[in-house]
Amino acid sequence: MKIKRELWFGFGLMAIILLVTLIFMPWTQMTNGHLGLLMLSLVVVAIMLGFPTAFTLMGMGVFFAWLAYRSGNPDLAVRQTLDLMVQRAYAVMTNDVLISIPLFVFMGYLVERANLIAKLFRALELALARVPGSLAVATLVTCAIFATATGIVGAVVTLMGLLALPAMLKSGYDVRLSAGVITAGGCLGILIPPSVMLIVYGATAGVSVVQLYAGAFFPGIMLAGLYIVYVIIVAKLKPHLAPPLPMAERYVELPAATAAIADKISQRVLPGLLGAIKGSRNLGVSTSEIFKQGFIALLPALVLVVFLAVVWNVATRPVAVLETSGLVEMGLGDSADVASSDTGGVQEPQAEGVSEPPVAEGIKEPPAEPGSAGALPAPVSAEPAAAKVADPPTEPATVEPAPRLATPTWFWAMFGVSVAASIGFYSLFTFVRLEVFKMLLASFFPLAVMILAVLGSIVFGLATPTEAAAIGSLGGFVLAAAYRQLNFTVVKESVYLTAKTSAMVCWLFVGSSIFSAAFALLGGQDLVEKWVLSMNLTPLQFLLLSQFIIFILGWPLEWTEIIVIFMPIFIPLLAHFNVDPLFFGLLVALNLQTAFLSPPVAMAAFYLKGVSPPHVTLNQIFSGMLPFMGIQVFALALLYIFPEIGMWLPRVLYG
Repeated sequence: MKIKRELWFGFGLMAIILLVTLIFMPWTQMTNGHLGLLMLSLVVVAIMLGFPTAFTLMGMGVFFAWLAYRSGNPDLAVRQTLDLMVQRAYAVMTNDVLISIPLFVFMGYLVERANLIAKLFRALELALARVPGSLAVATLVTCAIFATATGIVGAVVTLMGLLALPAMLKSGYDVRLSAGVITAGGCLGILIPPSVMLIVYGATAGVSVVQLYAGAFFPGIMLAGLYIVYVIIVAKLKPHLAPPLPMAERYVELPAATAAIADKISQRVLPGLLGAIKGSRNLGVSTSEIFKQGFIALLPALVLVVFLAVVWNVATRPVAVLETSGLVEMGLGDSADVASSDTGGVQEPQAEGVSEPPVAEGIKEPPAEPGSAGALPAPVSAEPAAAKVADPPTEPATVEPAPRLATPTWFWAMFGVSVAASIGFYSLFTFVRLEVFKMLLASFFPLAVMILAVLGSIVFGLATPTEAAAIGSLGGFVLAAAYRQLNFTVVKESVYLTAKTSAMVCWLFVGSSIFSAAFALLGGQDLVEKWVLSMNLTPLQFLLLSQFIIFILGWPLEWTEIIVIFMPIFIPLLAHFNVDPLFFGLLVALNLQTAFLSPPVAMAAFYLKGVSPPHVTLNQIFSGMLPFMGIQVFALALLYIFPEIGMWLPRVLYG
């Protein structure tokens, strides 16, 4: 029986790991730290052999934790191991951040079944028909939007494999390019928020998920943009790999009303609608229909006007001056008291003690009753002089509003460019493009509203990730109902798949928590730290080493194993090298794209192979992935050289 090359590759990696372990492990002088490294290598091999990740981690962790406790007190080893299992499982299940995982997953499955992506792909295919490699570009844009809505790689790759792969193959696209576009675009779901991977990293590393979402937004857009640029360049230089969309595929049927206007008045929207108002009776088009089409056509202009108004308001907003004249420092009294205080702070009272009454006064008789003979005048109350003379009431001072700033020059430049672009847009805006625009409104706009509601509420601090995930689940319900896809079967399948995915993630967390505890008990973490610190690496060298290890681990392991097994090893070292855990998480998230694109465990390839035609081989899919892996490495270098790509938005929003 002939063994496939992928299996040989996997067996070769396992053999290398076992060989290195056998050669370099000091078998005659084994310490607990070496047992931890042995556990790490055995876990990697067991996962590569196909054992379930969560239970492999749990089993290895329990066994080696028992060995660690047995070296200290054999009598209590079993009890301590069982206590460790319970404590780690309870700590994971009480983590509030993990509640957002099933909610985001449920939102993704509902959106997937709302039949929204098929309409979005068709609309983008028509809108980008003149762009080189339009089908591939439309696939990448659809994948990026769908990834933002779901974050589920398997769902995106499978659905786009059913929608986009047959269309690209029918249009004469190269099989390798088509497969690479779908798999690379589908993997954007683990980087672009709301990403389950970012939640898992945040819970593992103790980093705010909100800041991770804000930081991963621009790197995700950058990576998608690099993919699109690569496809356009390939289609321009080698048109036979990505031929233009045939004219038959670009045909859009116009409704009867707009077809009559286009035939008899003008193909362009605005002149046609203006002319139809005068002769609407002759064309048989109602005035309400004309105004309805005109309102839809003017929506881009209305959005542009609102955008420019908001920008102008922000640019000319007066500078707020904080009034502090009436404020007194906390802990100090009146201004007079402050002036009389020389030393400040808290002082001891003067030691006067209890004194006798003044001797000069002597003992006096009590004053006589008022009105009686010899009555003395009423004593004058010793009130402060300021209390005797009442200040006349003052009129409240009228505060003049601060004048607005002068409109900056850059706004007028942007205004002029926007007006020129609008004129050019509407001069080319035909009724066919109006139908494509309506298709985008029907597919993209509802999804954009839901995405903005979820991500906006998280990034701007209006809701926690869990609350935003609940909003997203409700939005998924609304979208499925709006597109008449909400029925018992859809809800049942979504709930079942959500429970299955969430159970996998939760068991994975429990297993990784037990594994990490056992690794720390054995001293493996301390051994790794001493080894890394003994190399005297610079922060750049440490980042290169860590990212290279993660890149290599992406070949045999999935991102879940890399996060839960190896991140607890890297995270404690970040403080020594002055590396921000947030920035490190963004590098890891960008690097882990390779976990889905690198053989032999490239799950995106297997997802696509499961829905592709029989003549599309797994080797062709792997070959198509390689250029996109190179783009990922290039994007990783860009993020390191220009860290503000990921760190600018969190710093602006959260200081």
